[in-house]
Amino acid sequence: MDAVASKRGKQTARNMFLSTLVTAACAGVIYIFVPHDENLDPIKAVDFSVELATVRVAAPYPVAAPEGLPEEWKPTSVSYDATGGKAWHIGFLDPDGKYVAVEQSTAAARTYVPQVSQKAKDTGTTAKVAGREWQVWEGEKYDALVLPEKGHTTVVTGSAPRERLVEMAEALRTEPAGGAVPSASPAS
Repeated sequence: MDAVASKRGKQTARNMFLSTLVTAACAGVIYIFVPHDENLDPIKAVDFSVELATVRVAAPYPVAAPEGLPEEWKPTSVSYDATGGKAWHIGFLDPDGKYVAVEQSTAAARTYVPQVSQKAKDTGTTAKVAGREWQVWEGEKYDALVLPEKGHTTVVTGSAPRERLVEMAEALRTEPAGGAVPSASPAS
C-alpha cells in the first residue's frame, strides 16, 4: 500500500509540473500573436468642442479655451460642474508630456486657486501675458497663472514649466456668457 501511495505522490508532482509547462507555453503563444506596440501612447486625446459650445451658452462668465496650439498639445480631459462654483476644466499634456490645465470658476479665488493648483501660493508677483496682468503662483507640485476677474477666476496651472503655462494663457480665447463672438484674450 505504501508503494502505491508513493507512486501516486510522484505522479501528482509530475502532472503539476507538466500542467505548469503547458500553461506557460499557451501564455507565450498568446503573447506572440496578440498585437502590442510599446511605443503606442496609452493616453487618448479628447475632443472638447461640443462641451465648450455647451458651456459657453450655460456658464455665467466668458469661458476660456485655447485656440491655435500646435498639434503636439494633447487635450486629455474636459468637464463642467454646473453646481456650486460653475467650474470649467480642460486638461492637456504639453509637447513634453507635462500637465497643463485651464480652470475657471465663480468660486472664491482664495479657496479655488489652491484647490486646482495643488496648494500653490501667491508669490505677490505678476506676469504680463496676452496684454493682461496674471498673478504668479508657485507650489511643490504645480505652478499657476491666475487672472481674477469680476465674478470669476481663470487659472492656468500644471506641472509644466512656466513657459508652457504662458503659452497656454496666450492661446486662450473667450466668448461672453451666451456664446457671442470670440475675443482675443480672456474676458476682453
